Amino acid sequence: MTDTKKASDVFIDCLEAEGCEYIFGVPGEENLDFLDSLGRSDKIKLILTRHEQGAGFMAATYGRHTGKTGVCLATLGPGATNLVTSAAYAQLGGMPVLMITGQKPIKKSKQGRFQILDVVSMMEPITKYAVQIAAGDNLPSRVREAYRLAEEEKPGATLIELPEDIAEEPTSDYKPLPKSVARRPSAEAKAVRQAVKAIEGAKNPVLVIGAGANRKLCGRMLEQLVEKTGIPFLTTQMGKGVIDERHPKFLGCAALSSGDFVHRAVEASDCIINVGHDVIEKPPFFMKDNGVTVIHVSTKTAEVDPVYFPQIEVIGDTANAIWQIKEDISPNRSWDLDHLLAYHDAEIEHTTALAGDTRFPIFPPHLVKQVRDCMPHDGIICLDNGVYKIWFARCYTAYLPNTVLLDNALASMGAGLPSAMMSAMLYPDRKVMAICGDGGFMMNSQEMETAVRLGLNLTVLILRDDAYGMIRWKQANMGFDDYGLTYGNPDFVKYAESYGASGHRVTSSEHLTDLLAECRDTPGVHLIDCPVDYTENDQILNHDIKELSAKL
Repeated sequence: MTDTKKASDVFIDCLEAEGCEYIFGVPGEENLDFLDSLGRSDKIKLILTRHEQGAGFMAATYGRHTGKTGVCLATLGPGATNLVTSAAYAQLGGMPVLMITGQKPIKKSKQGRFQILDVVSMMEPITKYAVQIAAGDNLPSRVREAYRLAEEEKPGATLIELPEDIAEEPTSDYKPLPKSVARRPSAEAKAVRQAVKAIEGAKNPVLVIGAGANRKLCGRMLEQLVEKTGIPFLTTQMGKGVIDERHPKFLGCAALSSGDFVHRAVEASDCIINVGHDVIEKPPFFMKDNGVTVIHVSTKTAEVDPVYFPQIEVIGDTANAIWQIKEDISPNRSWDLDHLLAYHDAEIEHTTALAGDTRFPIFPPHLVKQVRDCMPHDGIICLDNGVYKIWFARCYTAYLPNTVLLDNALASMGAGLPSAMMSAMLYPDRKVMAICGDGGFMMNSQEMETAVRLGLNLTVLILRDDAYGMIRWKQANMGFDDYGLTYGNPDFVKYAESYGASGHRVTSSEHLTDLLAECRDTPGVHLIDCPVDYTENDQILNHDIKELSAKL
């Protein structure tokens, strides 16, 4: 006798076969058959969030940590539009995600065009794959394709829309499709030889580690290359931690666009090995037609623009390409690398002096030091977006991959808290901290309830300046009047307590030290209201650094 299931049951079967553990989201009435099928699954857990955007950010962070597809759910119309920002976040940031949305019946609707948007067309520009299911029989192939494309380099977002009449449609004998076994192609040997020849013939080679190198095997291969050759390395914001930044050959993080100590080191190089470069990040250096050789090592060819036009490209599996280069290369005893490292020594001296400033409200360099001193080596910090992100990218030493989660692709506000929540779920034995500006925190602060309900252990550090500080800084930098960027805030301590979390307010630098340790060592959800002083951003992030680095 043939077993008959409804299409939503088949959908859940396919998700289980793909290894789905969680579905994050806010269901609607158009998802009720899917919700009914999900409720009978003993392998997938529904994580009900308070907003679809938070669900999308959590799914993306799951993909970022694990390399496996995170799954999120929304209904039609406003539910689907609320996923747009997190879809773009995953797509630009290279995080595998499958979004599932509902839709009104497509065969016969009694409600006209009520709530109906063309969700598939809306999502197509910001996903790798977007499809509406018009027959339940197609689900196994559509789910397999969505997962394949989400995880294939460069990872990103996919969408499946399941109309409610299709979800309840009976199907029979439809089983999940097995995963295919596919290996990424290896870099061509002649390209590797050309790259090695250029590196060996250089005087001052330098290694740049970008977002696309933040993969499991890449860090190991890159560290072996650095150990064999002694070539110094720097990272982009999203490449932080791929190699332990305590390494003696570390030059720093290109957190700014130009003019920092690390940029001086790059400018002194005549051969730049750019690994995992992705144009979604601000360029770690500006390429010029000045004879400097740039070697592009990635899974995909370079996207050429006026500031990036590499002469040599090594295309294929990135970890394998680095291994091939490492195996072939012979370190050149004539390389002159010590003066490149001098720039990092100068940066450390500069930031160490700043970190000793214990003023109140808290000075950002001192704040970064406090957080680094508090967090264990495998602790995870998840940054929202604001001027503090630059301070942490520059000054926070990352020891392991994916221990500094920040977004320098879409650079969306509102992702810090959901990202930390996902990290705390995946790694319950590790210390997790969300670091948010007051503006970014309030964009998804309702997820505090979700964090408390899930029984998570995490600290939310709110850097309060009662303004959109990054834009205010830029506004002043451009000579405009201070206008339109300040606001009021709730009492964050009482706000946290209203959700059942523990609220704390910083009153001095010494008090911050104590609070960070207390929250780290006490289970539950903690919120710290920390006033910050951004008045010297312009002086420190521009003029002082340019003046000091120019002397080297």
